[in-house]
Amino acid sequence: MEVSFSKEIESLRLKSGETFHGEGILAITKALLQSGVAYVGGYQGAPVSHLLDVMVQAKPYMDELGVHVEACSNEASAAAMLGASIHYPLRGAVTWKSIVGTNVAADALSNLSSPGVLGGALIVVGEDYGEGASVIQERTHAYALKSTMCLLDPRPDLGKMVEMVEHGFRLSETSNMPAILELRIRACHVRGSFECKDNQPPAISKRQLMEEPAAFDYAKLAHPPVTFRHEKLKTEERIPAARRYIVEQQLNELMDGPRKDLGIIVQGGIYNSLIRALQQFGLCDAFGQSEIPLLVLNVTYPLVPEQVAGFALGKRAVLVVEEGQPEYIEQEIATFLRRRDINTPLHGKDMLPMGGEYSVEVVAAGLAAFVARYAADVDTNSATGWLQGNAERRNAVGTQIAAQLNQPLPVRPPGFCIGCPERPVFSALKLAQQDVGPVHIAADIGCHAFGTFAPFSFGHSILGYGMSLASRAGVSPMMARRTLSIMGDGGFWHNGLLTGVQSALFNGDDAVLLIFKNGYTSATGTQDIISTPSDDAKFNASDKLQSLTATNTTIEKTLTGLGIQWLRTVHTYEVEEMRQTLNEAFTTDFNGLKVIIAEGECQLERQRRIKPWLAGLLKNGKRVVRVKYGVDEDICNGDHACIRLSGCPTLTLKDNPDPLKVDPVATVIDGCVGCGLCGANAHAATLCPSFYRAEVIQNPNWHERLLGSVRGALVRAMQTT
Repeated sequence: MEVSFSKEIESLRLKSGETFHGEGILAITKALLQSGVAYVGGYQGAPVSHLLDVMVQAKPYMDELGVHVEACSNEASAAAMLGASIHYPLRGAVTWKSIVGTNVAADALSNLSSPGVLGGALIVVGEDYGEGASVIQERTHAYALKSTMCLLDPRPDLGKMVEMVEHGFRLSETSNMPAILELRIRACHVRGSFECKDNQPPAISKRQLMEEPAAFDYAKLAHPPVTFRHEKLKTEERIPAARRYIVEQQLNELMDGPRKDLGIIVQGGIYNSLIRALQQFGLCDAFGQSEIPLLVLNVTYPLVPEQVAGFALGKRAVLVVEEGQPEYIEQEIATFLRRRDINTPLHGKDMLPMGGEYSVEVVAAGLAAFVARYAADVDTNSATGWLQGNAERRNAVGTQIAAQLNQPLPVRPPGFCIGCPERPVFSALKLAQQDVGPVHIAADIGCHAFGTFAPFSFGHSILGYGMSLASRAGVSPMMARRTLSIMGDGGFWHNGLLTGVQSALFNGDDAVLLIFKNGYTSATGTQDIISTPSDDAKFNASDKLQSLTATNTTIEKTLTGLGIQWLRTVHTYEVEEMRQTLNEAFTTDFNGLKVIIAEGECQLERQRRIKPWLAGLLKNGKRVVRVKYGVDEDICNGDHACIRLSGCPTLTLKDNPDPLKVDPVATVIDGCVGCGLCGANAHAATLCPSFYRAEVIQNPNWHERLLGSVRGALVRAMQTT
C-alpha cells in the first residue's frame, strides 16, 4: 500500500479555537482550506509533496467541502488548471518543486499572468535551493520578475506562513496577479503550532455548481493585440494595487531595535538563520528581539519603493541578506535608493557569498564583516571564535577518523534501495557493453539517475524529466553505434511520451529506449500514476510475485498504438535475458525506435505491502517462507567481481575464515530482501558459483519439521566423520 497520511488528514479537520501541531507544509495545506480554496492541483516532488499527497488521500473530506483535487501529469498541466481563476471567482492552488517544476510550467504561467486572474491563484513551490537540494541551483524569483507575479517568502513560523497563504489569495484578487508562495526545505519541515480557523467551503464548488459559463471576453485571452494592453495593466494597475495591499496589510514586517543607525533587510524565508547569527554577536536576545532594526520581506516581489527607502533613510548602512544569485532584491533596492538620491551605504553580496545556501554560519560570517565595519563597539571575538571553532571541530573529527583508519574514508556514493528492480538492469547493461562496446547513454531524472554513480557510472546527460530520448536526437545521427536512452514510467508519462517517443517516431530515428516500469513515480515518493497496478492486484499479490507491474499494460498499449514496431518486455531480475535483449536492440537490422520495458515493481512499495501481510500470517500461526541468499565462504575466490557488478548494499565483505587466504570474502548481510540479483549476476557473468539460495520457513508443517530433523541429524553425522 502507499504511505498513509491518515494522521495528517485528521489535522485538516481542526476547527476554530483548536490548535494545530505539525510540519510547515501540512500547515499550508490546512491554510488553503481555511481560505476557501475551490480547486487544488499539482505534481508530486519534494519538499512540498505532502501537500498534494495529503489532499489526494483526503478526497472524501475534500468532497464534503466541495474542493476539487487533481493529481496532474506534470507541472504544466497543474499550472494550466489556474485558468479557472481567469474568468471565475474561484480560488485555486497548485504545487510543485521548483526550479525544475516552474521551468516546465513556464508557458502556462506566462499565459496566465498576461490576462491576469479574477479569483485568487496561488502557486506553492518548494524552493529546492541550497546544499540539500536535488536539482539545479536556480531561483524562482526570476519567474516572478519576468511574468509579473507576486512572490511571497514567509518567515518560517507556522502562524505567519498560514497568514501569508490567506493574504496570498487576497493579494492575488486585489492585484489580479497570480501569487507564488515559495517554501524552502526547512520551512516545509519546520514544526510548530497555530490557532486554527474553520475551513471555508468555497461559494462555487463541486457542491455548488455554476449554471452558465462566463461571457466571451477577448481581453481575457493571452493573444495579440490584447497582450499589449496586458503589459500596460501590469505596470499601471496591478503592481501599484499589490503594493498598496502590502503596505495596508503590513505584510512586510518592520522590527525596530535600539541601533537605529543600522538596518538589515532580509528575505522572510531566511529570517530564522539571521536571528541565530545575530545571537552569536549578542545583537539579539533569546526571544528574537534584534538590536539592529530589521525589514523582513514576506513579499519579495513586488517591493514597495517607499517602504524600502523609508527604512534606509538616515541610516549609516544597510545590509541586504538575500540568498542565491543574481542579487535581484539588492539590485532593485539600490535602484530605489539611487532614484531618490538616498546615499545610505548598501551592502549584500560584497559581504555575503554570491551563491549557495545561507546557513547560520554563512550569514554569521557576512554579518561579522558588517558589524566590524559599522559597530566597532560590538565584541565580535565570541562569534568569530564560534565560527573558527566549528571549522576546527570538523577538521579535528576528520583527522581523528583518518588516524584511526590509517587511510581516507572510502567514497560512499548514493545508490539504489536494497532489492531495487533497476539495479539488475544496469548490471545487464554493463555486461551488454562488454559484447557490443561502449554506448552513449542519455540518462534522465528519477531513481534510475543513481545509475550515474559507481559502480555503474552510466549517463552522458540529464536534461529534464522524461527528456532522455529527446536529448540524444543530436547525438545518434553522428554515432556509429546506436545510442541508449533511459527513462522511468513516471518520466514517460510526465514528458517522455511526447517530447521523446512521438518525436523519434515522427523523424524515423534509429535509437534504443529503455523504460523502467516499476509502477510508480518512485523518486518523488511512490505516488500512483496511470500505469500503477490496480488495488485488486496489490491486494491479491503474494510475497513471491515480483511481476505485479505486468497487471497494468497501459504503457505497452500506448506504445503499440503510437506505432512502435520493436517492443520487448523483460522482467528486471532476469539479468541474462535483459543482457540478450539489449544486445539484440543494439545489433538488430531493424531501423527505427526500439523500446525495451524493464518490468519490476518498486521494492519499497512491495515491502510496504508484504511486510504487514507476512506479520499477519505469523501472528495467526500460518506458514511463511522467506527467501535468503548467501555466499559459500569455501567457494568464494575473493575477487569481488560480484560486488562491482551490482553494488547492492547487502552484498559486502568480511574477513576470510581461511587463515591461509588473505583476501576478504563476499557475504550477504541482514537486510537482504531476496531479490536474487547476486545469483543472477553470477550466472550471467559466469562468476564463481559461491551464491546459494535458502528458504527460511517459519511455522513449518509437521512433515517439514520431521524432514528438518532428519537433515540436521545427517549433517551432524557427516561432520563427525
